[in-house]
Amino acid sequence: MASKINFEKQLARLEEIVAQLEEEQTDLDASVKLFEEGVALSKELSQKLETVKFKVEELKKKGSELLTEPFDTELAEDPNGK
Repeated sequence: MASKINFEKQLARLEEIVAQLEEEQTDLDASVKLFEEGVALSKELSQKLETVKFKVEELKKKGSELLTEPFDTELAEDPNGK
C-alpha cells in the first residue's frame, strides 16, 4: 500500500478480507493473496496501536514519573471479547 490510508479504512479492509476468506468459493490463489494482504494490514494496524499507546503514556508523564492507566476495554470490545 503506497499511500497512507487511515486506521478505520485499513481496519474495514481487513474485515473485508476476513469475510472473503471465510467464503468457500474463493479459490486458492486468491485466498493466498488475500491472506498476505491481511497479514500486512494486521502488522501495520498493530504498529499504529502501539504508537498510539506510547503517545498516550507519554502524555500522562508527570515529571520523571510515568503514570499509566489500564486501557478501558469496554470502549474497544464487546462483552464477548470482539
